Amino acid sequence: MKKITLLFTLFITTLSFAENTWEKISDLGSDTTGNGLKRERAVGFSIGNYGYVGTGIDTAEIVHDDFWKYDPSTNAWTQIATLPGSVRRNGTSFTIGSKGYVGLGINTVNSTDVGAMILVDFWEYDPMTNAWIQVANYPGGSGIYFAAGFSVQDKGYVCGGKMGPNNYSDELWEFNPQTNQWSQKSNFPGGVRYQLTSFSIDNNGYVGLGTDQDLYRKDFWKYNPTTDQWNSIPDLPASARANATTFTIGQRGYVCMGTNGGLLDDLWEYNPFTNQWAVRANYGGTRRKGAVGFSINNIGYVGTGKGNSGKKASFQKYYPPAVVGIEEMQNVISIFPNPVQNQLNLSTSNAEISHLEIYALSGVKMINAEWNSQIDVHFLETGTYFLRGINAEGQTITTQKIIKL
Repeated sequence: MKKITLLFTLFITTLSFAENTWEKISDLGSDTTGNGLKRERAVGFSIGNYGYVGTGIDTAEIVHDDFWKYDPSTNAWTQIATLPGSVRRNGTSFTIGSKGYVGLGINTVNSTDVGAMILVDFWEYDPMTNAWIQVANYPGGSGIYFAAGFSVQDKGYVCGGKMGPNNYSDELWEFNPQTNQWSQKSNFPGGVRYQLTSFSIDNNGYVGLGTDQDLYRKDFWKYNPTTDQWNSIPDLPASARANATTFTIGQRGYVCMGTNGGLLDDLWEYNPFTNQWAVRANYGGTRRKGAVGFSINNIGYVGTGKGNSGKKASFQKYYPPAVVGIEEMQNVISIFPNPVQNQLNLSTSNAEISHLEIYALSGVKMINAEWNSQIDVHFLETGTYFLRGINAEGQTITTQKIIKL
């Protein structure tokens, strides 16, 4: 669809700091020497105003099951409930609503170590109770590690991974927390591989990079859960790589660092509206692989991992460019009144629109609903918002500005 001239720009509310810059924050956790907890191959996710990091391998080559919560308001880490089940590294994590999910991985440093076990268990973390409960085991074979995890709407996904020496997967599995069940979906079209990376934007997941041991990859694919279909997007316009780190801010996905045989420190931003990648500021710390990433309130956080001098405890936060949100497109929905106080009245002649979403300027989704001629917005705070009309395939048909009085 042809776009009209961009009529406005979205700004992040945290622009008291320079755009497209990194800033050092507290190291992960702490120890008796105050040097933090050096860790690689851990997992991370965010819920609300907090980030969570746990598991992985330390400098003594010990695999862990501990977990830590990061509070940006105090720049401090607090230890939370230990992940049950087993120690693990190269597990998989994602967030669904107000819960975090962690599972899979392997329980030893090397897959040939005595007692090595590739894991199938999955756990749900509730920050309100600081407790983990076990959910249904991953059904894809006898376990997997180095898999990519992401979530879209109210479902979680596990893609690819390693099942043993020279044994890799291209399977995609969907977890439904409402039914506590897994279901297999269309295989990843890029072929079998592990050390993939992933992020999600709105109603789609994005998976790519990684290796099948013989070749590092740079391709990326978009997955639409509504249609259970994959479509290619442009390759990452940089070095092919594996073991990279990702996070999402607003309507942009970010890929950071990784390995192509050596270590990398570059950062790339994907824009789903233009279907293009743009280079951003290199990571603020040292080059590394096997780091973790998450975002909190439109700021990205990346840390831990393994660099040229060994495992890392350090973390950096990333302030994105001002424009990270939705571009206004051709107006095909009639909106009245606008500005609005309590109720929006909507009409359209475009029969493709089946779903409506309303976003704040920060990129946070405020309303998610099926098409309706009336939407209650009385609870929204005064300000500017964006109404997005979507078709059954999850494609954006229109995005229009709304003023809430």
